[in-house]
Amino acid sequence: MSINAPTLVLASQSASRRAMLDAAGIAHEAIPAHVDERAIEAALADAPAPDIALALADAKALAISAAISAPDRLVLGSDSLVVVDGRRFDKPTSRDNAADHLRFFSGKMMELHSAAAIARDEVIVWRHADVVYLHVRPLSEAFIAGYLDAEWPHVAGCVGVFRIEARGVQLFERIDGDHFTVLGMPLLPVLGALRRLEGSEGDMPL
Repeated sequence: MSINAPTLVLASQSASRRAMLDAAGIAHEAIPAHVDERAIEAALADAPAPDIALALADAKALAISAAISAPDRLVLGSDSLVVVDGRRFDKPTSRDNAADHLRFFSGKMMELHSAAAIARDEVIVWRHADVVYLHVRPLSEAFIAGYLDAEWPHVAGCVGVFRIEARGVQLFERIDGDHFTVLGMPLLPVLGALRRLEGSEGDMPL
């Protein structure tokens, strides 16, 4: 896979997903996919969390694949969702809502499901979901207030109300799983899929 020509489109405005691809040397163009995530989640309300994450990733990839009308161009969609004590959480709607989320997470295990899907010519040609288990330490009211003073509104668009590359790391006692999945995309499987789909099974040029 050539890293010089941006043959890949990332169907996202996520800074962390862009940074992952940039750091891996994958040339890409980012086009945000405006899909009704809440409607998709509502339609799949009783589905397992990985299935919902995959459906959201599919929808984003297909929306941009249809919009760009570029034959053979690969479009990567990705999404993440959080489950704590069987309850699914979306991005916080306000600072007060973010504080409520953090109070609920305190002292519990968070499941972070991150999925990715690749579309070509408006057809999903690859998809993958992964899960990470994040053990949230007990959080005091003083910590939650100080944390949001520092991190809001940066975490307004973050499911789980954290950026692991910033002060969000202070929320956790232990993390079991892949670092890239925590950042919002199962990067290693994505890179493997891109190599196969681009017909380059060897090492990518650096």
